[in-house]
Amino acid sequence: MSFIKTTEQSSKYEHLEKMPIADLLRNINNEDKTVPLAVEKALPQIEKLVERIVEKMKDGGRLFYIGAGTSGRLGIVDASECPPTFGVPFDLVIGIIAGGDTAIRKAVEFAEDDREQAWKDLQEWDINEKDVVIGIAASGTTPYVIGGLQKCIENRITTGSISCNAESPLSKTSDFPIDVVVGPEFVTGSSRMKAGTAQKLVLNMISTSTMIQLGRVKGNKMVDMQLSNHKLVGRAVRMIMEELSISESEAESLLEKYKNVRNSIDNYKK
Repeated sequence: MSFIKTTEQSSKYEHLEKMPIADLLRNINNEDKTVPLAVEKALPQIEKLVERIVEKMKDGGRLFYIGAGTSGRLGIVDASECPPTFGVPFDLVIGIIAGGDTAIRKAVEFAEDDREQAWKDLQEWDINEKDVVIGIAASGTTPYVIGGLQKCIENRITTGSISCNAESPLSKTSDFPIDVVVGPEFVTGSSRMKAGTAQKLVLNMISTSTMIQLGRVKGNKMVDMQLSNHKLVGRAVRMIMEELSISESEAESLLEKYKNVRNSIDNYKK
């Protein structure tokens, strides 16, 4: 049976250039509504991967994302948001994109076609058996990602994957594949749309549930967040006030002394 890329199939909408703006927006929105339902079907796969990530991280491991183009950028976004949100080191969740940092802003031609480069990129971080590597590719066929996961498996490193085509070569390479089948895009082949949205939702689930399992959330609060701007300082003060039932001035004093929400709460004495 040949592999079918539903992400590359023709859009069910014709003559997009003739559509009024209202129709364009409505139809894009209608397509986007299908994405969470596709993600829901993959929840058992996501759960298995998160369980392994938590197990590995509790043993001192790290989480890596590798991808090209939109998929690579989404991995970098998710990884870069973990330190400010959960107060973890910058090198605990790491995003790597084909073509290097230049490719974050500007496409690097043919970078995704190099099957050997991902492993070279991972080796720069001293990748080891404690770590987990998730390959992200909407098509499920990106050589950079598949080659990277193959080398990880050869070196006994746990692998996961996020693809938007069923039974893709990437999924067959991965220890913990996640298939979120969103179907044809509104603009044929533009996988930055539904497929990109699906990947972002799954990455949110993976990183957030992992950090919660690692104790980086108290109740429903980001008690380890970095206080990097006035908005976050204000949020921290409100969190302390609510948790301890104290005044704003008391909360501000605690935060000034202990520097973050968790320490302020843990060290409060009535």
